[in-house]
Amino acid sequence: TGQTVCYINRTYPVLATHPTKGLVSSGRFAKLRDKQRRPSSGHDGRCQSQNSDVLIMDQVKFRTMKDGDAADYAFLTKHEIEHTKGTASRLLNALVGLDEGLSGYQITRLGHSLQSATRAERDGADIDWVVSTLLHDIGDIFAPYNHDEYAASILRPFVREQCSWVVEKHGDFQMLYYGQQMGANPDKRETYRGHIYFDDCAIFCERWDQNSFDPDYDTLPVSHFEERVQEVFARQAYDPSVIRPGVRDPLTR
Repeated sequence: TGQTVCYINRTYPVLATHPTKGLVSSGRFAKLRDKQRRPSSGHDGRCQSQNSDVLIMDQVKFRTMKDGDAADYAFLTKHEIEHTKGTASRLLNALVGLDEGLSGYQITRLGHSLQSATRAERDGADIDWVVSTLLHDIGDIFAPYNHDEYAASILRPFVREQCSWVVEKHGDFQMLYYGQQMGANPDKRETYRGHIYFDDCAIFCERWDQNSFDPDYDTLPVSHFEERVQEVFARQAYDPSVIRPGVRDPLTR
């Protein structure tokens, strides 16, 4: 104990000595691995070059965020960027999870999502519309009282503003079809009358959402849409050339 190694102009305490691996930390913050020739600390505290084990972080050093340093946050940024690459796969898994969601309909929530996306594709909708339609109810399990907002927040960095707005508001627009039967306001969509995307949301609900509960419809499987989901979530987040505020692309061709 009390020994240190120097890495990127910083020194860190070494907590223990392993009989075969050399100096190692307690495992809570970092570990040492054999690496190429790197600087290490001399008796005067300065970094000297020699063959030695070098500290490689596998966790940050801090326990409170205000104590983190530049090395900690550079390390986290790298890991977070890598983690985002799995977003599409995690969403597809969550989509499959809808198969065990709310029951009572003649098809599952997964079946509804797939049927909606299938109808969108067959109407000639572009990739943003198809993926947004596929995921429009992804929040049903975790956010049953605001599932539309939940889904829109996932989509917003990666699809056209037109699509994320429609997904965010579709719950209110859908009330046209059942609000009166439940003592709710069927005209809640009128709050948005005059909005640039009002007609788009009305078409979305009429052609792809309210009618997609048909067990006899020829619905495409999850695998059919996987490549497009991967493509959309591989985009740079909030890319202006993707978001295109105020732009309306047709839902049908």
